[in-house]
Amino acid sequence: MNRLRNKLILIFVAATLAPLAATAWLTTSLLRRSVDFSSTSELDLISQSLQQTGKEFYRHACDDLRFRAESGHAKPREYPLSEQANWPDQVKSFAASPDPDRFVLAGDRGNRLDYLTRRNGAIRVYSESLGPVGLDRVARQIVDARDAVEWARGHDLRRGLALVYFLLAAVFWLGSMALMVYLAHRISRPIQQLTAGLSQLAAGDLNARVPVSGDDETGTAIRAFNHMAGRLQESTERLVYLRQLSSWQVLARKTAHEIKNSLTPIRLTVEEMVARQAEPDPAFLEQAAQIVVEEVESLERRVRAFSQFATEPPVCPKPVDVNSLLQERIAFLKSAHPEVAYDTRLADHPPQVVADQDLLRGILTNLLENAAEAAGEGGRILGVTAAETGRVAIEVHDSGPGLSRDARASLFQPTISFKKKGMGLGLSIARKSALLSGGDIVVTKGELGGAGFRVLLPVATNGIQTPSDRG
Repeated sequence: MNRLRNKLILIFVAATLAPLAATAWLTTSLLRRSVDFSSTSELDLISQSLQQTGKEFYRHACDDLRFRAESGHAKPREYPLSEQANWPDQVKSFAASPDPDRFVLAGDRGNRLDYLTRRNGAIRVYSESLGPVGLDRVARQIVDARDAVEWARGHDLRRGLALVYFLLAAVFWLGSMALMVYLAHRISRPIQQLTAGLSQLAAGDLNARVPVSGDDETGTAIRAFNHMAGRLQESTERLVYLRQLSSWQVLARKTAHEIKNSLTPIRLTVEEMVARQAEPDPAFLEQAAQIVVEEVESLERRVRAFSQFATEPPVCPKPVDVNSLLQERIAFLKSAHPEVAYDTRLADHPPQVVADQDLLRGILTNLLENAAEAAGEGGRILGVTAAETGRVAIEVHDSGPGLSRDARASLFQPTISFKKKGMGLGLSIARKSALLSGGDIVVTKGELGGAGFRVLLPVATNGIQTPSDRG
C-alpha cells in the first residue's frame, strides 16, 4: 500500500473539508436571509389583505344596494313574465333558480353591481356603479397573486438554491479529489519505486535500478541512487575479485609450502646418495629409497586433497536413515582405532533426512577420524542423533583437549590445520558437503570434555527435493 499517497489524500481531505463546511454554512445563511427578504412573503400579505378588503367592500355594496332597493331610493328595471323571451341571460338564470334574490357583478370589468329580486310575478333588477376599477379585475389580480404565492410555497426556492449549491460544491470537490488522487499517485510513485529499489539493494540485489521520471528533487534522488548502486556494484565486483585472488594466493602459498616440505627431504636424500656413489651401502640405499617413496606418497596425498577440495561432485539427495549410517561408520572405523572406545545415543525412530549418502559418509568419516586422533589412546567418542524442528542433528563428541577460541574462529578455513599430518582441508570439505546437502556443520559444546560437532540435515518430505530446489 502506498502510504505516502494515502497521507497526501488525507491531508487534502482535512485541509478542504473544514473550509468547505464553513463556506456551505455561510452561503446557506446568506441564501436564507436573501430569500426571506424577497417579495413573496410581502405579496402573500398584500394579496390576503386585498382579498379581505375586496370581500368587505363587496358585502357593504350589497347591503347598501339592498337597503336602497327596499327603501325605494333605487329605481329598478322590471322584466315581466310576458316578455320572458327578451330577458337577458342573467335574468333568465335567476328566474330558473329558487333563490329569492341574487347579487351579480356586471359590466365589462365588473364595475357594476346588480341586485335581482322577485316582485309581483316580475323580476326587478337594481344596479349600482362600483367605480372605474371594477371588482372583477381586482379579483383576478388577487387570484393571480395567490397563485404566485402558492407556487412559491410549493417550490421552496431557498431549499432548491441550497440543493443546487451543495450539488455544485460536491461536484467541484469530488473533481478536486480525483485530481488530488491522480497528483498524489504521480508524486508518490517515484518515491515508492525508490523505496523498493533501496529494499532490493539492502537485500543484496546490486542490479537494482529505478527508472528516472523527472527533473525535480525526486528525480535527482533517483539518479543519485542509481549512481550509488552502480558504484556499489563495481566496488563489490572488484572486492570479490580481490578476495578470490587473495584466497587463491593463500592457497598457492600453502600448496608451495607443502610441496617444498616434501621436496626438501627428497633433495637431501638424493644429494646424500650422490655423495656416496663411491662406496655404495645397500642399507642406506634402501632407507633412502623408502624416504623418497614416502615423500612422493605425501605429495600425492596433498595433491589429491587439493583436487578433492576444488571438485564439485554431483549431488544425489535421497532419504537416509541417520541411525543406521552413524552405526555403520562407527563399526567401519572401530578396527582402525582399537585404542578408542565408541559409544552411541540414538534417537527413537528419527525422521529420515534428505542428503547425498556418499557425501554424508564422507562427513561422518572425517568427523570420527578427527575425534579419534583428538581423543588418543584410551579416549572416548560419542555419536548422537536427535530430531529437531524440521531437521535432524548428528553429533560427534570426543574426550580430547577441546578447541580454543582462536581454533573455533578459523576451524573451517581451508588453509588452517591443527594436526601434524593435516592439510587443513578436511573440515572445509566436510562443511562444503553438508552445505551441498542442504544442511550445515556447527561447533557445539562437547559432552565428553573435548570438542563437539553437530551436522544439521533437512527432514525428508513426500516429494524429495534437491538443495537447489530448496533455494
